[in-house]
Amino acid sequence: MTKLFSSNLARLVLVGMTASAALASDPAHGGAVEKVGVIPTINQAIVAPIVTLVVFAIVLAIIAVKVWPLINKGLSDRENKIRGEIESAEQARKQAKDALDEYQRSLENARAESQKMIETTRAQQGQLAAELKAKADVELGQLRERAMKDIDTAKRAALAEIYSEAASLASTAAAKILRREVRPEDQRILVEESVRALQAVKN
Repeated sequence: MTKLFSSNLARLVLVGMTASAALASDPAHGGAVEKVGVIPTINQAIVAPIVTLVVFAIVLAIIAVKVWPLINKGLSDRENKIRGEIESAEQARKQAKDALDEYQRSLENARAESQKMIETTRAQQGQLAAELKAKADVELGQLRERAMKDIDTAKRAALAEIYSEAASLASTAAAKILRREVRPEDQRILVEESVRALQAVKN
């Protein structure tokens, strides 16, 4: 664009110089080139400024019509490009900020979820331990109760055997003392009395 402007300006200056030379040699202005003396003539004093003004007006008109729109368009395109780049950079910055915020939210959610899972696992472990302890206590109580029942059954069996042996010995001793045989009915009565006596002593 600058090269085009320089080329047009040089062309206009050349045209202006040619026009000045043509006006100076025009027969209507004297028919020949007037010699410039120490004091310029009226024609010389008027023609040069007029030619200069005409050339300036032409150059200004060309610049205003041809060059300035190009310059304005270039500046506008440059401004639009810079504005677009700024908007793109701002949009990219906003997208990066949104992505960072989303990452922070995801990280916080992951941490909260992890903490929740840990707490849930701890609660489940505590509940499982309580259930296992309760089950073990129940089983232990059942085993203890069964053992007590077995012991009581064995004790009763041992006592019954002892009572039976004692009754038998007592019957034998009584038979020897009385010199007669003790009948089964008498032996049963004796056993029952012995059992009652032993239970009374136990209680």
